[in-house]
Amino acid sequence: MLQVNDGQCGLCAHFGEHHQQDSQLVQVRTQQQAPEDLLEECGHPKHAALHLQVTAISGCDGFEPAQVQ
Repeated sequence: MLQVNDGQCGLCAHFGEHHQQDSQLVQVRTQQQAPEDLLEECGHPKHAALHLQVTAISGCDGFEPAQVQ
């Protein structure tokens, strides 16, 4: 498991943006840990056309904190 810190994709509103209620995404955000092989799409408007697949510990300047449900 990887530790996910503030500013990293796993805690960003755009990480897995199209299925926010997925139990694995909720778990990443509440426990701030992610499996090493977890990849999700980045839905950030500046990156959406690229169809990026990122890890939970990736990051960029477009970070927006996700709201934990």
